[in-house]
Amino acid sequence: MFRIIFAVALLAGFVSGAGISLVQEITTTPLILHAEEFEQASAAPHHFETATFKLVDGTATHAGASAEAWAPENGLQRFFYTALANIVMGVGFALLLVASYVIDGSRINGRRGVVWGMAGFAIFTLSPSLGLAPEVPGSLVAELTARQGWWLAAAASTALGLWLMVFRSGWMFAVAGLVIIALPHLIGAPHPQQIGGPVPAELAGQFAAASLVTAAIFWAMLGWLSGTIYQRMAADG
Repeated sequence: MFRIIFAVALLAGFVSGAGISLVQEITTTPLILHAEEFEQASAAPHHFETATFKLVDGTATHAGASAEAWAPENGLQRFFYTALANIVMGVGFALLLVASYVIDGSRINGRRGVVWGMAGFAIFTLSPSLGLAPEVPGSLVAELTARQGWWLAAAASTALGLWLMVFRSGWMFAVAGLVIIALPHLIGAPHPQQIGGPVPAELAGQFAAASLVTAAIFWAMLGWLSGTIYQRMAADG
């Protein structure tokens, strides 16, 4: 079983990570490059965080590097490091999905894998994005530790809330799940004292929307691949 879990995760994660990297080349990457032009032209670049490359789930659009820090060159080098990060992330998320299949114990196929993938999208992208939307380079942001802590709280509460709503019966569990999901948002995500930056609001909004759609594609792809491959390998094993 462990052999199957790791084999499925490696195959599904590699294909999904590589595939979504190609999608990013025509969706989010051009927007990041355009935003970096505004950022570099800003008269006060030290107020903003500099992007190196964007991860597919929209939760780490910049690395917080200074102007002197190393960053991959635009073009093939940047695509390589983006794809590498996406593949590593894809394998990690695929491990979570396949482990969930095993724990759940129900029959898994590509369609059910997509359902699990959409749950992953809700947990790791959609819910955190309600408080901390994907940000282009040059955006004014709150302190990194505070944002990371709130993101983890939002993801964990969404996972727990969905588990209560789906795998427990009774209206009390459903209500408790909704309350737990909403709790981080009721507390509020950390935000800077002022909003803005050198990047036009239209570009920032387009980037946030493109990031969410790209993340949904990634999770659907990962869910379908992991479910399909798991079904076949489990039947052969």
